[in-house]
Amino acid sequence: MKIRRQARILALQALFEVDSANHPVELVLAQRLEDKPLPPDGETFARSLVLGVLEHKPKLDELISTIATDWPLEQMAIVDRNILRIAIHEITLGDQTPTKVAINEAVELAKLFGSESSRRFVNGVLGTLVLRRSQPAPSKPRSASRRKSEDNSPTKENT
Repeated sequence: MKIRRQARILALQALFEVDSANHPVELVLAQRLEDKPLPPDGETFARSLVLGVLEHKPKLDELISTIATDWPLEQMAIVDRNILRIAIHEITLGDQTPTKVAINEAVELAKLFGSESSRRFVNGVLGTLVLRRSQPAPSKPRSASRRKSEDNSPTKENT
């Protein structure tokens, strides 16, 4: 198994424990790394995922809530919620992982650790996120006063 997948698994397990049992993150990471040691680059990646998710959790949870409107965050399976947090962190805040890879890895984590429907749920939420990010933001209508001043502004032709 690839090092980065092992790091994601470790990160998911650590985030699950922090989320469900509220254990201190550094203690959880130390125990997980003692149980399943990773090479230095894998350990660094796992730590960056866990600490990045926890640092940006409010923003990540807000994104999840705006996409998965039928599933309140507190009612979502803990494993699904944390898989989404990791993937969305990698997609929106990380610069190391291509979007397709982040989605594929999240779906694989959902297959390994989630319920039968987790894979489809995770894929759907992440697909919607990517679709929304790729669409241009709606343009704001110009105000009448701005249009008027632009219409009266000098141009090359009348200067």
